Amino acid sequence: MNETKIALVTGANKGIGYEIATGLGALGYRVGVGARDEARLEAAVEKLRAAGLDAFGVPLDVTADQSVTAAAELIDQQAGRLDVLVNNAGVSGPTGPDWGQDPTTLDLDVVRTVVDTNVFGVIRVTNAMLPLLRRSASPRIVNVSSSVGSLSLQADPNVEIGPVMAAYAPTKSYLNAFTVQYARQFAGTNLLINAACPGLVATDFTGFFGPRTPEQGAAVAIRLATLPDDGPTGSFFNDDGVVPW
Repeated sequence: MNETKIALVTGANKGIGYEIATGLGALGYRVGVGARDEARLEAAVEKLRAAGLDAFGVPLDVTADQSVTAAAELIDQQAGRLDVLVNNAGVSGPTGPDWGQDPTTLDLDVVRTVVDTNVFGVIRVTNAMLPLLRRSASPRIVNVSSSVGSLSLQADPNVEIGPVMAAYAPTKSYLNAFTVQYARQFAGTNLLINAACPGLVATDFTGFFGPRTPEQGAAVAIRLATLPDDGPTGSFFNDDGVVPW
């Protein structure tokens, strides 16, 4: 088996996803850059290659079955297996001027759209990539979540967790719950799966508001993607350690 490890990062053409791809590439991984915008995908791959990293493009719309199936076939052809899957692609849905999403006026179509990407998209991609991950000696899955998905933090009046985001925040709670279910399913195996909170990162996703850089936000996902075989599984982490559910 080729010793070069293979990774796929979804939503990797910019922001945190791009920096996760960069970090894994710097560690010697061959990185599949997953993105749905073809022009941005090609630009990201060219930039990574110009930096001396081994990267290849994976056209990928996580909301489309056919696109996800084609992505798995491409990785099979390109590499024959997958060692790391980072489910980073996500959307917030429309927000008000304070980033808020009022649950009392929320459009259910917005909820469906956000769930389709942030939850169903992760399940769709993960299950499509599992045959490739099973060929790895030490497969790792990282689901990029958020502290706004922590029910403990959201329910604590003494914790400043930001505005009410009735469409986005519950999708991260849902994602966290599915992370646990996958971990239970693969208990006792060499597949480790965890959720990662990058913190409030200044990217276009946040309107470039936040105290953390994309590089800082990517660090926890990179760490979880490269865990040793005796590392944790079914947990939720940020840079400081475990985040409460």
